[in-house]
Amino acid sequence: MNGIELSRSYYDAYGPELLSSFEDLKPFLCTGLFGSGSECMGFDDEISRDHDFEPGFCIFVPEREEIDRKRLFQLERAYAKLPAEHAGFTRAKLSPVGGSRHGVILIPEFFTEKTGSPDGKLSLQEWLAVPEQGLLEAVNGAVFDDFYGEVSAIRERLSYYPEDIRLKKLAGHLLLMAQAGQYNYRRCIAHGEKDAAQLSAFEFVKHTISVIFLLNRQYEPYYKWSFRALRALPVLSLEAEVLQYLITTDNEEKMAEEKADVIESIAADVIDELIRQGLTKANCGDLEKHAYSVEDQIADGELRNLHILGGIA
Repeated sequence: MNGIELSRSYYDAYGPELLSSFEDLKPFLCTGLFGSGSECMGFDDEISRDHDFEPGFCIFVPEREEIDRKRLFQLERAYAKLPAEHAGFTRAKLSPVGGSRHGVILIPEFFTEKTGSPDGKLSLQEWLAVPEQGLLEAVNGAVFDDFYGEVSAIRERLSYYPEDIRLKKLAGHLLLMAQAGQYNYRRCIAHGEKDAAQLSAFEFVKHTISVIFLLNRQYEPYYKWSFRALRALPVLSLEAEVLQYLITTDNEEKMAEEKADVIESIAADVIDELIRQGLTKANCGDLEKHAYSVEDQIADGELRNLHILGGIA
């Protein structure tokens, strides 16, 4: 049983009875589990259960004049009194006002913490500034019941980048792919700097992963989950194995030549997908030229004219 399944089971067992005592609040509430933690990503396992893993769920509440703060406090207390054990797992002791990841959470506070916006409405400049992990934590996990609808509406607004933002970020990562892989890796090898060559390989892999997530229109998770999430993507997921090869092998002469060929093969696959999605008009194997071609597709002139790395700096 993973964290989301455990949370759903706990909610099904105790949530409806809890909410039946708060019929005045229920029309305003949303329940579910999303936010920080591997359990909200669906990546939890036995190792990750050594911290912040417990039966519980979130009760999201809007800020409205009709909602009595005293009743919210009573709801928090009632949640804290729910059974401590469920399905073989034990809840951590909570303060009278609930825990930081479960229990009663104000909707504007949650989304402001994750994205800087209480309602998911962001300008293009704000989209550029929001950390991708924060956006992912705002829309991951699962909603169990959304009686009011506000949470689902906000999550829909934040579901993925506007197209111009996607293109800006894509252009920047493509340029850095080109510099690290198609240019600097071979030069480092030629200079006899095998350690620098490995750093180039790391940079190429890091930006390639970002590009693949952008091509899939999915937020990229925190780096420790990136390969796991990459393998589950519908587009270019097979690149995971060769990307792993690039960062787990040495840079001796024969291996370095093979790795340089692999880099070009990955670049070719990415270019083919750019063409398939109609994102580039360049006609070559140079990722840098495709980066600038992608940037040319941006509709907003101010965003298009920002430095090409403005979307990832």
